[in-house]
Amino acid sequence: MYVTEAEKAALVVRASQANVSVPRLLFEGAFAAAGEAAHDRRNLAAELLGIRTLLGAVSNNVNQIARHANATGEFPDDAAAAVAVARRLMARIDEAVVAVMRP
Repeated sequence: MYVTEAEKAALVVRASQANVSVPRLLFEGAFAAAGEAAHDRRNLAAELLGIRTLLGAVSNNVNQIARHANATGEFPDDAAAAVAVARRLMARIDEAVVAVMRP
């Protein structure tokens, strides 16, 4: 691909602002959906990774609650809080899925 020196400089600036290489900037621009910016995809990926981390923590808490309930026969008082967190997490997952599915 041939570009003028001014165009090359503009590409370098934009790539630097997006914290990617010029080839990555061009690739993401070429394969982005209409009206979608490359940083939108990265932000969505970061959100999904954050949700994944939270899901791991919530799963660990639920396992601890189940282990305690099975061992003692009593349901811990803080179990309701863990369920509330799980519900909020599910809502975030739903929102992320909707964002991915948007045209």
